[in-house]
Order: sequence, then structure tokens, then C-alpha cells
Amino acid sequence: MVDSINTNASSLLGVRSLQKTNSTLGNTQKEIATGKDVNSVKDNAAILAISQLLESDVAGLGSVKNSLDRAISTTDVALAASSSISDLLLQAKEKAVQAADPGLDDASRSALNQDFAAIKDQITSIVGTAEFNGTNAIKAGGDDIVAITGAEGDGNITIDAQDLSLSGGNITLTEGQSIASAADAQAAVAAIDDSLGNLTSVLSQLGSGARQLQQTKDFTEALSNTTEVGIGNLVDANLASSSANLQASQVKQALGIQSLSIANQQPAAILGLFQS
Repeated sequence: MVDSINTNASSLLGVRSLQKTNSTLGNTQKEIATGKDVNSVKDNAAILAISQLLESDVAGLGSVKNSLDRAISTTDVALAASSSISDLLLQAKEKAVQAADPGLDDASRSALNQDFAAIKDQITSIVGTAEFNGTNAIKAGGDDIVAITGAEGDGNITIDAQDLSLSGGNITLTEGQSIASAADAQAAVAAIDDSLGNLTSVLSQLGSGARQLQQTKDFTEALSNTTEVGIGNLVDANLASSSANLQASQVKQALGIQSLSIANQQPAAILGLFQS
């Protein structure tokens, strides 16, 4: 090696080594600060692209969960209203059976008929107010309950609307029906029995739809959680390893500085050659 004061090869080597150590130390510090091994395309473009696609899937699954939650709540409202209507129909049947008694006096039958009319009004009120987020699935011309199931917005679960209004497809009891006479009361009992049979089918369909929605929500949450774990496996830093690398890089940095200091002193030794 040529002894020179213009070119210090040892110093240049020390500088390159120290720069490499500083770069490694900087990356390690960034991993510890962010908790991620891949922060930008410079770290690993392919892994970052994959993680971003997976993150978009997680975002899509979040929208699916929101849609399912809305549908579940709407179905719960429809089920609660249907159950209340079933209870009211049983009360109406009790009044109608009492009114069908030929030996009942007119005053008692009139009182029963008033109660009967009040029960019908209550059914109408329940049907009109059984709404969640603008969706009423049990009114005449009601809305189907629909929820998306795919992260890309594809696929859906649909629960058909059920008309539970008076004189509708399921409740055959009419708005004008009364129990003012024994004959009318008997006709009302028959209509109520038909309505209760139809309502049992409605409750079964709504209940089945509610179970399907809940099962889909449970699967969606599990899929979202699994995907998030997968993203973490791709981009998250191993902090235990990063901590060890940090300490090692700090030691290398200190040694590099010391080595560079020694190398920078070597040209001064040339002066000794000119001393007499």
C-alpha cells in the first residue's frame, strides 16, 4: 500500500463501513418506532403490495359487517313486531270466543267488541312502526331485508318482506271485522285461526333469516381477524429481533467511529519519516 497524505484507503474503508452500519441502525430504529418491518416500497415492494390488497379486503369486510348488523337489527325489529302481533291475535281470539256465546247479553258483547277493535288498532300501529333505518319488512308493500356478504360488494342475503297488515296476505282478519254478534264472532275466530297459522310460518322464515345473517356475520368477523393476522405476519417487525439488532448496530457504530479515528491518524505517522 502506498503511504500518502492525499488518499487514506483505510479511512475510506472505515467511512463506508460506518455508513452501512448507520443505515442498518436507522432501519432498525424505524422498525422499533413503527412496529413494522415493511413501511414503504423501498423496504419490500412486493410484500407491501400484497399487504395493501389484504387491507382493502379487511376494509371491505368491515362494510359487510356493517351491512349485516343493519340487516340483523331490521330482522330483530320485524321478529319482535311479529311476536307482539301474535300475542294480540291470541287476545283477539279470546274476545271473539267470548262474544260467540249465544247467551251473552248485548252490553257485554258491545264491550268485547270495543276491546276487539282496540286490539286491531294496536296491530295496525305495530305494523306501521316496525321500522329500522328506514326499512319496514312487515307493512303492506314492505321492504325486503338485504345484506351484502362479499368484500367486493358481491353476493347478498335477502329476507323477503312479509305483509302483516290487517286484510293482508298473512293476517286475514279485516279492518272492518267485528264481533258485534255471535255469528260475526265465529267468523272472526276462523279468521284469527288462519292468521295465527300464517303468522307461524312468517316467524319461522324471519327466524331462519336471522340465523343465517348471524352465522354470516360470525364467519365474516373470523375471516377479517384472520386476514389482519396475515397482514401482521407479512409487515410487522419482530421486536425481539429488532431490539437485539439495535444493540448490535450500536456496538458496530461505536467500533466504526473508533476505527475511523485510528485510520485518520495514520497520515500523521508519515511525518515521522522526515524527522532527523
